[in-house]
Amino acid sequence: MNAASALRSARLQRVLKVLSDGKEHSTYEIMRRAKAPAPGTCVSELRPNGAVIDCTKRFVDGEPRWFYKMTKGPRRD
Repeated sequence: MNAASALRSARLQRVLKVLSDGKEHSTYEIMRRAKAPAPGTCVSELRPNGAVIDCTKRFVDGEPRWFYKMTKGPRRD
């Protein structure tokens, strides 16, 4: 996969804005706040840009939910 540059992609910038507070965010929350239809794909593109984003699977009301937390932002080169 070819990752988009985090500095040039408006889509990735919107996802970064959501994740930049260092808190956990659900897939749905990222979709809604960043207007990003595929948050998992965005996270996968941010990682080669140097971002460190943890992913945790939890069950909420018996259903699996994914949560993302950025612990280091992408490099700025």
